[in-house]
Amino acid sequence: MTTHDTQTLIATFSIYLAICLALGFVAWRRTTNLKDFILGGRSLGPWVTALSAQATDMSGWLLLGLPGFAYLAGVESAWLVGGLIVGTWLNWRYVAQPLRERTEALGDALTLPAYFERAFDDIGGLLRPLTAFFVLVFFVLYASSQFVAAGRLFESLFGLPYAWAVFWGSIVMLAYTFLGGFLAVSWSDVLQGTLMFVALVLVAGMGVNLVGGFDGLHATMNAFNAELLNPWTNAEGVPLGWIGIASSVAWGLGYCGQPHILARFMAIKDPQQMAVARRVAMTWQVTVLVAAMLVGMTALGALPVRLEGAEAEKAFIHMSAQFFPPWIAGICLAGVLAAIMSTASAQLLLSSAAFAEDFYRGLLRKQAGPRELLWVGRLGVLGVAAIAFFVALDPSSTVLSRVGDAWAGFGATFGPAIVLSLYWKRMTRAAAYAGVLVGGITVVAWMLLADRGGIFALYAMVPGFLASTVAILIVGTLRRRG
Repeated sequence: MTTHDTQTLIATFSIYLAICLALGFVAWRRTTNLKDFILGGRSLGPWVTALSAQATDMSGWLLLGLPGFAYLAGVESAWLVGGLIVGTWLNWRYVAQPLRERTEALGDALTLPAYFERAFDDIGGLLRPLTAFFVLVFFVLYASSQFVAAGRLFESLFGLPYAWAVFWGSIVMLAYTFLGGFLAVSWSDVLQGTLMFVALVLVAGMGVNLVGGFDGLHATMNAFNAELLNPWTNAEGVPLGWIGIASSVAWGLGYCGQPHILARFMAIKDPQQMAVARRVAMTWQVTVLVAAMLVGMTALGALPVRLEGAEAEKAFIHMSAQFFPPWIAGICLAGVLAAIMSTASAQLLLSSAAFAEDFYRGLLRKQAGPRELLWVGRLGVLGVAAIAFFVALDPSSTVLSRVGDAWAGFGATFGPAIVLSLYWKRMTRAAAYAGVLVGGITVVAWMLLADRGGIFALYAMVPGFLASTVAILIVGTLRRRG
């Protein structure tokens, strides 16, 4: 990349980042209390809700992790994409509106821990700090995955050492999240979601054209490795079996337990507009997931150099930088940064909410005022970001693996408890405790045993989600609410 090209990319990034900071400053002036900081005063319209939820959902994983997986695994990646599409629709259809209405009815609960506390009449109990603890643990992992993604981007484009790349990639995310809170994050998510959509469609379309259309793509993959075209085997020709397929499809189970996505449902102004938001969200989701797969698959034939291991996660970056003029490449690569920022900022925000609302006020200062909590929340953003930064410093980390761990943690810990609390009348306080504890512990234990292979190769979401569900059903059946 020439000096002129690099300067063009920096100029594109600078314009984009300046817009994000401007949004943060405007939101700063409208943020006066913790409710504004966490949920934007429940003032979002359906389009902002939809684009914010999906941009927050997908993260840097969409433009780095998924194309990298499709590059290495081929059609096998369709199992993962299919699971995500079905899971997204089910979450919007059956969780979004009931959760929005119930959290407001329960004394305007602002966080999932607050929702659990009020839904099961556990005021002063341990359910709220327990759920807040798991929120903080898994969000540190999740935010660190976005710092890894930022490191990959800045490392590739500007030749920065990995640690410095991670550092500078985190600064702007911190700035506008610290300033404007939920409003800044949600408004910028509309920009970022649009940028991600345009970037993926452009690069996928260019990739399909470079390999000679879909017939050319099929021929390229067949010539490179015929196993990439077989959905029932991995790239080495080993059958996926039920463990491999279930591990990919099970990603869709995680949606109902992701606090950063559920917060968008809770923030919509009119719950009756949720159907409009769902249609917008599904159109965006299906398009970008299919496009991300195509980017990875077409990169096999388009890129002159074979990408191995973690380097495969740079497929989108290389495709954009090598085949587009610098200003278009800059827009596409700003899409990577947009994906990273949209999710990392939401994760930092929800972590600060758990710290301020559920730990600080819940356990330490119940009489804390609105301004005090607002600043405690902002300081919480800095603290969680610092921990996530140090976790992300391992250069061997991949975005996909880090996201997968955090996704499983949230999905199994909170998913069954959320769904059953909305639809099962015998859900009890004890059952909520059991579901959260069993789900969280099972996921952590399963991840620690994953290197042993065999049944432990199954994605931790599956045993964690099932164990949490069974625990809730058993305890709820044995003990009525009381």
